Amino acid sequence: MTMKRRALLAAGVGAGAGLLTACGSDTGRGGGGGAGPALSHWYHQYGEAGAEQAVKRYAAAYREADVSVQWRPGNYDQQTAAALLTDAGPDVFEGGPTLDQIQGGQVVDLTGLLDGVKDDFDPAVLAPKTYDGRIWGVPQAVDTQLLYYRKSLLEDAGVRPPATLDELVDAARELTDGKVKGLFLGNDGGAGALGGTPLYAAGLELVTDGGEVGFDDPAAARTLGRLHRLYADGSLLLGAPTDWSDPSAFLQGLTAMQWSGLWALPRVQKELGDDFGVLPFPRDGASGRPAVPVGAYGAAVSARGAHKEAAKAYVKWLWVERTDYQQDFALSYGFHIPARRSLAEKADELRTGAAADAVRFTADHGHAQPLLWTPTVQTLYQDALSRIIKDGAHPERELRTVVRKVSSELDRAKRTS
Repeated sequence: MTMKRRALLAAGVGAGAGLLTACGSDTGRGGGGGAGPALSHWYHQYGEAGAEQAVKRYAAAYREADVSVQWRPGNYDQQTAAALLTDAGPDVFEGGPTLDQIQGGQVVDLTGLLDGVKDDFDPAVLAPKTYDGRIWGVPQAVDTQLLYYRKSLLEDAGVRPPATLDELVDAARELTDGKVKGLFLGNDGGAGALGGTPLYAAGLELVTDGGEVGFDDPAAARTLGRLHRLYADGSLLLGAPTDWSDPSAFLQGLTAMQWSGLWALPRVQKELGDDFGVLPFPRDGASGRPAVPVGAYGAAVSARGAHKEAAKAYVKWLWVERTDYQQDFALSYGFHIPARRSLAEKADELRTGAAADAVRFTADHGHAQPLLWTPTVQTLYQDALSRIIKDGAHPERELRTVVRKVSSELDRAKRTS
């Protein structure tokens, strides 16, 4: 699963000093900052209107340091990775942080910041911020993906909202006619959007708690083979004007069901009213379970910063103590679930209808991409998944190869620790 919808996906950005100083040069100083040390705080460029102004307002309200916000367009992840190797990088930054950054000593242990409140953070999004029993990033807000379905279209076809993967395959076929496709999983057939979610729906994992491959099981091949059935049946919408993260295909009636993000819900509700519902990815097999992929950027502190303790104090103030800012950040600019469960429970916007269902599904069935699931491992798996879905490649054979290669990569990552 790739939950970095907000991370801008361009590749090939250089790592020279010009990059580190030119991008996002707006300091974001609010004029009312504290008299303490100067701290820099990097964010990637969110698409939601008002988000940049909000985080600059938060920074300006902090009195113990003079915090400057940098809003960074382009390939943020590559920019940050390069900057953390220099003295020109941020004191605080949005990130995973990544396994390489943790193992390389590039980030500071933040475990103590969550004393007394750790259990209030969604465990699914806290887990990828945890390594060797320590917490390296404080989750900011939760993004998730769900299956949207058009109630009227399913009712007219006599189709029930699917609770199993077999029911999803059958429903997509029944709902497909000359004008409408049954299901939209993305223009690539679903490999990019779904990622490891079908494996969780089969009762499996990407990586076990012991750091081993979690899908070396016949159930994995069965489940991924079902995804090819959707493609082979002609039930999938392909070549839509916009991809899965945008609900336009669903709203325009090009598909009866679409996999998309929670961020799409306000727009869907505005245009369709009550004529839609949301579901987790359906379970598959006797040991299966519904699956909801979740992800969250975390606030991390650079180990190269000159004011690490001051940076930690600022992160605690903003992402642990200032619950009003946390709720504002999650729900006033786009549509997300607060990382703190207590905030999600009392948010009016999340207490009724499809939004309440989404919160419940996330709490009950949420899973996040493991920290050990590195970009190399993800590419190996998703390439195989694409061949299974679109080319009808033999699932067992593809998975044998992937398991072997992923196991080797996981062993390498564990040896580095």
